[in-house]
Amino acid sequence: MPAAAPSPTAAPAKVAPSTGPVASVTPTASTGGGGRWLSRLAPAADPRVLELAVSAMHCAQASGVGATASRLAVIDYSRPSLVPRLWVFDLTAGKLLYEEVVAHGQGSGDNLATRFSNRDGSHQSSLGLFVTADTYTGRNGYSLRMRGLEPGVNDAAMARAIVMHGAPYVDPARGKAMGRLGRSWGCPAVRSAVAKPMIDLLKDGQFVFSYYPDQAWLARSALLNCPAAKLARHAAGARDGAG
Repeated sequence: MPAAAPSPTAAPAKVAPSTGPVASVTPTASTGGGGRWLSRLAPAADPRVLELAVSAMHCAQASGVGATASRLAVIDYSRPSLVPRLWVFDLTAGKLLYEEVVAHGQGSGDNLATRFSNRDGSHQSSLGLFVTADTYTGRNGYSLRMRGLEPGVNDAAMARAIVMHGAPYVDPARGKAMGRLGRSWGCPAVRSAVAKPMIDLLKDGQFVFSYYPDQAWLARSALLNCPAAKLARHAAGARDGAG
């Protein structure tokens, strides 16, 4: 789309190389290690957010959605726009593929995103779990369609054309002068240099999870509170306690 959490103090943006993994560990039954396992790959990420992402993914997979997914992208919108807040994991290989900055919607806020919507025309980002679909080339270049899996929260993503794409305004150096990263119309836009390889890794049935500590969403989200999600968190907690 065209440009237009409690959070840590903004620091100079640090982005991962556009090729090759950032870190790797031996996978433990793919996602069986839960968010705590992913936190070993991405120590800068909040392990609680990673745990929620994995729980939501397990819930979707239990209902037959994304059953063969091997990659998961996690966006933590509680962080300032100028610091890395997007992590892309290869769940099968046990690798962190990207650690990147990502734009939020104009309507969501300036450097900090605090407002989220499922409404067309809001220009706000949406929270929750998405499963990726196909790619296309449009006015924002190579783009990735995403289907929102949470009714009333992000299920209008397709109709709103909320897609992942590259954008020149996702530039930490220019953003530092403005005090914030450039903003989209609600899309999780990424740096142009990494857009195509990242999209190719995430297309066709992978998962994207967008987080913010919105208590109403956390309490009512069917994907975060289904039996499969609760079981996944309980199992991960038991493993941590045993360790």
